[in-house]
Amino acid sequence: MPTDSCRATRRQLMLAGGALAVGSLGLPALAQPTPRVPAGYPGDYADVIAGARREGSVTVYASTDLEVVQPLIDGFEARYPGVQVRYQDLNTLELHERFLAETAQITAPPARDAALADVLWSTAMDLQIKLVNDGYALRYQSPERSGLPSWAVWRDEAWGTTFEPAVIVYNRKHFASTHMPGSRSGLARLLQERAPQWRGKVVTYDVERSGVGYLLAQQDARMGSEFWYLAQALGRAGVRLSASTADMVERIASGELVLGYNLLGSYALSLMERGADIGVIAPRDYTLVMSRVAFIARHAPRPNAARLWLDYLLSRDGQSLLGQSTSQLYTIRTDTDSAHTANALAERLGYALKPISVGPGLLAAQDALRKKAFLARWRQALKG
Repeated sequence: MPTDSCRATRRQLMLAGGALAVGSLGLPALAQPTPRVPAGYPGDYADVIAGARREGSVTVYASTDLEVVQPLIDGFEARYPGVQVRYQDLNTLELHERFLAETAQITAPPARDAALADVLWSTAMDLQIKLVNDGYALRYQSPERSGLPSWAVWRDEAWGTTFEPAVIVYNRKHFASTHMPGSRSGLARLLQERAPQWRGKVVTYDVERSGVGYLLAQQDARMGSEFWYLAQALGRAGVRLSASTADMVERIASGELVLGYNLLGSYALSLMERGADIGVIAPRDYTLVMSRVAFIARHAPRPNAARLWLDYLLSRDGQSLLGQSTSQLYTIRTDTDSAHTANALAERLGYALKPISVGPGLLAAQDALRKKAFLARWRQALKG
């Protein structure tokens, strides 16, 4: 997983490259060919496109790695020449706190060139829903809404964009002569048995540093007491904690770690398809499925470009490009040409998938007293 300094350098290179491309043309954005309104969109959508081209760019704060989303960015900029994507690749908590800090400084409608987010796109579903509930989102009736499942949209403000299971990932070599359990209770028993030899070789999210890690753990706890039994077993095995899915999966693939719990399956399945000696198990008791949630900032300096980006992200073309990314994100739509759709995932992993709905049910996770109590119990459980 790239460090923050690597991400910053990458962002700077991306922005510099975009500026160079425009400069080499020597043409203003509006001198380029006018994009056509997508089929099935309302006729007045031409006004959104024209407004976006006048704005010239869209700033996206996201927790999805740049290399994963690059095909989507390229497709968007090719579809809408003159509208540059300024992509900020951030940790979920950094994204949340930065947005709040910047928004608190707004005292008047921001200028078109203001260095503020137009769109927020994050794996921390509960943090996103809290921002929407607190009035930070712009309501927008996207023409792509009919292509999404009902559980993935809330108030035309919060939009689920992917379909990503939380799975158990393991290194096959370590399990050559051991049966890999398919449930949480089975995993807890195995960890109890192997705690001495696996000490420090098991990993899960650091729920205090990772927004998606906290979300998944909190949802697990709502499903029943088995989670706390498993958390204690993880503690006895000297579990390592990380805020990066990619880092955890790669260390399991290298053999440094034996297995990981509650990791996002998109990364693991992609690496496995590229030949990594790892296995992926969707727990048969239930498999949580999260979705990267996007919304348009209420004070977006470039609201038309924000609408354009959101619609492209939700469209069949945009979703297909997400499925072609390096991590092959499974898409929330089922009508794309991609092999990486929600339906394909259900057929591959089984049908015990439990999507986390985009909506007010996530607000309880961000109640301050509940969160404090949850984290205290988590720390205690990890003591074994």
